[in-house]
Amino acid sequence: MSVFSAPAYDQHELVSFHTDARTGLRAIIAVHNTVLGPGVGGCRMYPYASDEEALHDVLRLSRGMTYKSALAGLPLGGGKSVIIGDPHTQKNREMMLAMADFVESQNGRYVAAEDSGTCVEDMHTMSERTSFVSGLEDNEHGGDPSPSTALGVYLAIRAAVKHRLGVDSLQGVTVAVQGLGHVGYYLARHLKADGARVLGADVNQENLDRAVTDLGVEVVSTQDIVSAQADVFAPCAMGAVLNSETIATLRSGIVAGAANNQLATDEDGHALQERGILYCPDFLINAGGIIDVHHQRIGSSNAVKYEHIQRIETTLAEVLKRADECHTQTQRIAEQLAEEYLTAAGNLAAPLRAVG
Repeated sequence: MSVFSAPAYDQHELVSFHTDARTGLRAIIAVHNTVLGPGVGGCRMYPYASDEEALHDVLRLSRGMTYKSALAGLPLGGGKSVIIGDPHTQKNREMMLAMADFVESQNGRYVAAEDSGTCVEDMHTMSERTSFVSGLEDNEHGGDPSPSTALGVYLAIRAAVKHRLGVDSLQGVTVAVQGLGHVGYYLARHLKADGARVLGADVNQENLDRAVTDLGVEVVSTQDIVSAQADVFAPCAMGAVLNSETIATLRSGIVAGAANNQLATDEDGHALQERGILYCPDFLINAGGIIDVHHQRIGSSNAVKYEHIQRIETTLAEVLKRADECHTQTQRIAEQLAEEYLTAAGNLAAPLRAVG
C-alpha cells in the first residue's frame, strides 16, 4: 500500500501503522497539519472492508480536522486514528491499552479523543498508558462531547434555514435525521424543542426506539431517509453519504448534518450546487465536539464553551453569504477560509522555525 499515491493523501505530516498480535490491534494514525497545534482528533473503530478503505478514511478525517479546528479558532492541528475491527465484538480493555501505547509512541504529535466505535470509558482506559488523550474531564455529560457537536449542528441548521427560507425559528420546518446515535439523538431533541418536525432513521433499533419514545421522532426506513420529503437533510451517521446516486434522489433544499466527510468526492459538492441544494460544510458545523474537548482540556466554564460553540452559527452565515456573492460552492468558501487561517499561522511560525 503506497500512502503517497493514495487518493486522499494531502501532504500529511505523519501516517503511522501499527499491529499488536497479542490483542489483535490493527490501527493507523494520521496527522495532517500541526501549524496551529498538535493533531487532535477522534479514535474511530470500524470494521473496514479493507486496509485501503481504512487508510482512505483516516486521511480524509485528519484533513477535515485541520480545517475544523482552523475555522473554529482553536489552537489545534488535524489528526485522526482508526482501529480496524468491530467495536461490538472485538474491542476490549487490552486492545485499548495497546492503542494507548501506539498513541504514546507519537510523542504528542497526535492527541486522541472519542469517536465512532469508542467512548469516554475507552479514553479513560487509554489515559492509563498515555497523557495524549482528551475528553476525560467531567462536563455536564460525563465528558461526552457529542451533545456539543449536536448543538453546533442545530445552530447551523437554524442559520441555514434563515438564509434559505427567511425564517428565524424552526417551527413547522421538517428535518430528516439520518442516524440517531450519540449526536443524532441530541440534535433531534434540539430540533423538536424549536418546533421542528423530525423524521429519523437508524440501523440500531435501540437508538430508533429511544428517539421515538423520548422525542416523538417519526420513523423513516434507512433506505428512504435520504430521499424523504423535508426542508433539511441531516446526515449524522457515517461519511460519503452524498454521492452521484443519493444526490439525485434528495428532496431537501438544505443539507446540514454532523457526519464527517459527507461528500464522497469533490465533484459531489458541485452536483449539490447544480441542483440548488444548500450544503453546510460538515467540518464547519460539526466542530462543537472538538470545541468541547478543547475547553475541557483548559478548564473553561460551560458559559465560555457555549459562547465558542455559538460562533459556528456566525461563521456559517458568513460562508453562505460569501458563497452567494461569489457564486461558489459553500465547501470551497469554507476551505478557503480555513486555508487563510493556516497560511497566516504558518507565516507567523516560519521565523521561529528558521531560528536554530
